Amino acid sequence: MQLNLSNIGYCYPQAEEPILRGVTTTFPVGWTGVVGDNGCGKTTLAKIACRLIMPDEGSVGPDLVSAYCAQDATYAPTNLEDFALAYDRLSTRLRQVLGLEDDWPWRYETLSGGQQKRLQVACALWSEPDVLVMDEPTNHVDANTREQVFRALRDFGGIGILISHDRTLLDGLCVQCLFVANGGALMRPGGYTQAAQQAAVERESSLRIREDVRREKRRIEHEAQRRRETASRKEGKKSLAGIDRRDSDARRKKRVAIVSGTDGIAARQAGVMEARLARVSERLDSLHVEKRYGGDVWLDATPSRRPVLARLGACSLALGENALAVPPLHIGRSDHVGLVGDNGCGKTTLVKHIIEQVPDGVRVLYVPQEPSDAQQREAAARLRDLGSAERGRVLSIVAQLNSEPKRLLEGDATSPGEMRKLMLALGILDRPELIVMDEPTNHLDLGSIEALQRMLAEFPGALLLVSHDEVLLRAITQVTWRIERGALSVS
Repeated sequence: MQLNLSNIGYCYPQAEEPILRGVTTTFPVGWTGVVGDNGCGKTTLAKIACRLIMPDEGSVGPDLVSAYCAQDATYAPTNLEDFALAYDRLSTRLRQVLGLEDDWPWRYETLSGGQQKRLQVACALWSEPDVLVMDEPTNHVDANTREQVFRALRDFGGIGILISHDRTLLDGLCVQCLFVANGGALMRPGGYTQAAQQAAVERESSLRIREDVRREKRRIEHEAQRRRETASRKEGKKSLAGIDRRDSDARRKKRVAIVSGTDGIAARQAGVMEARLARVSERLDSLHVEKRYGGDVWLDATPSRRPVLARLGACSLALGENALAVPPLHIGRSDHVGLVGDNGCGKTTLVKHIIEQVPDGVRVLYVPQEPSDAQQREAAARLRDLGSAERGRVLSIVAQLNSEPKRLLEGDATSPGEMRKLMLALGILDRPELIVMDEPTNHLDLGSIEALQRMLAEFPGALLLVSHDEVLLRAITQVTWRIERGALSVS
């Protein structure tokens, strides 16, 4: 059993360009990851695969039973009541694997986001479709929920299509990954890490080929120019003007050259070179290589002169009716610390308390998980008020974080992910000594996450990073603060 998409094309009403053009791919049994930048057409393609959207052109076949599990879990699944009343073998196993309680379906609106997501996944799997699309199933969930969702999806025996920015999930489930970009799609084998490595190899090969073609174009341009000049000179020599009427021998040779066509050879050769130049120019235009940035954004950043930027004695922080036990903590001038724990365990409370302990004079950049309206307006206003040089640097940093800078100049159109990129870029102008970021990968696509990872890994100062992204934490941090069962430990 497999699902085939053939020459799929789709354009949204009022859109200038189609979001999908000529996409042909096959989804076999097992999980296929669908990855790409925000807005590239991943969800559109998945909905076409589920027949929720009819393509403008192309076909989907064969006709299989499909289910689409949306990213937004706040809306109750259509089969929620049926699942609540079912106690067959599959529903019982799903309750166990996902840690569901019997009363959850009857109070869906009161559940946390992670609980809603687990119940949503259970209902989708219980329907046993031939084709199951999971759209960002681990977005905004903690490590415990992510593990439960992973175990449940791992046992699915049909055709799975996983749209995700979660590299750990993609690596753990997928046998292949479909990269969607610029209206097209390209399948590569393996989980995301393996597929991305293959993409990097292909990119390097494309760069070499493009440079070879550029050199060939420059050589042909030079040769074409030389032959045009030669043809021009010989064209001028075709006329008998300038030859003495009494020099019959010279006038005879000139007429013979014109009649025999020897003076036209240079013109024909020039025409051949022009055709070759057109072909190589067309080939160069067809070579598209993904943009990557290697600029150093930390040229003005240096670690603080203070050996310790924040110190916290042993304490107990109130969390509603509960408390968080905190041992003595400190952040050194170049420490990169990762703070992990389940949602609601007190991570954000601890972060805010630590920021309050930072001495005056230490430059701190704090990018919250969800910037307030006031913070967003302040960031947009600061961008508008910057001089041209500083604005250019900020927009350059945003570009390095895999966003289109001109979107930020549109003001109200700024997305949550782009706003946090802007706040980071603006903060870099202040040469921070300590950067604190709370769930920085929320709302970001994989390209943006990897760009952020490269940037933060090179930061020479201190960093406190709250995240559920295990790959990001391993790449950036050296110290882990873990909150479990109301207490924090350091490793």
